[in-house]
Amino acid sequence: MSLLPEQREQILTTHAAFICQVVTQINNPALRGELDELLQAAQQQGWNELVTVIRKIADGARDERLVGALDAEDAVIADAILRGLQDPATLPDPNARPDPSMAAPGLAHMIHAARSDPQALVLLSNMAEQMSRAGGEMAQLAAIIRPLINGERDPERLCSGMGARGSGVVLGILDELAKLQSH
Repeated sequence: MSLLPEQREQILTTHAAFICQVVTQINNPALRGELDELLQAAQQQGWNELVTVIRKIADGARDERLVGALDAEDAVIADAILRGLQDPATLPDPNARPDPSMAAPGLAHMIHAARSDPQALVLLSNMAEQMSRAGGEMAQLAAIIRPLINGERDPERLCSGMGARGSGVVLGILDELAKLQSH
């Protein structure tokens, strides 16, 4: 599944702190113990394939083909790590927070794809898990992803309990889904 630019950005923003930590710890051999702890924690979160690739990168591998075996989300993260090692100016801002309003088109495309593409479903599940951990509006949006995949399109039901921003995102997702389903 190829990602839209806004989907890539959303992944980079969501995982910016992790990406920056990995690059810093790889670049400083004295931090290898901290890197190992970080990767153990990531592995406990189910990022087994990504951790395997990051360990190879930490051991000196720089072949971009390493990224090819990963799912779309993990590939974006590993690619950002490789680029960050070559040029730290390419690293995402670790203080940036995902903007739910920018997520509507990307989420809609992923929701649409997840109905028939298992890889899109896995990617969307991983993103929803990250959104859930972020709390607030992001967690509320994460809670409606499964109903959206299952075909729920009632704005009142989906927006229940959300503020204006969250509701705006949901309405944006619904608008984009309507366009996708009409094609």
